[in-house]
Amino acid sequence: MIKSELIARLAEENPNLFQRDVERVVNAVFDEIGDALARGDRVELRGFGAFSVRHRRAREGRNPRTGASVSVKDKHVPFFKTGKELRERVDASAK
Repeated sequence: MIKSELIARLAEENPNLFQRDVERVVNAVFDEIGDALARGDRVELRGFGAFSVRHRRAREGRNPRTGASVSVKDKHVPFFKTGKELRERVDASAK
């Protein structure tokens, strides 16, 4: 599912809301998650999962095409850990 599909589905399920209002809400939620991660905060959505930022140290990598060594700088990357309810729900639907 992509963001536009999410917005369309939410607008369908809530006929009292205009699609443009649903789009604003979805964008506001995603923007706030991104802003919180940029500040270094952790975002937890109970039953869904938690977003956090992890630090990756500088290292020597390899260019897969040429095999040459490449210096990779240290960086901070977003990380998502699924919640227990989401894991159980996905596992149940796969069976």
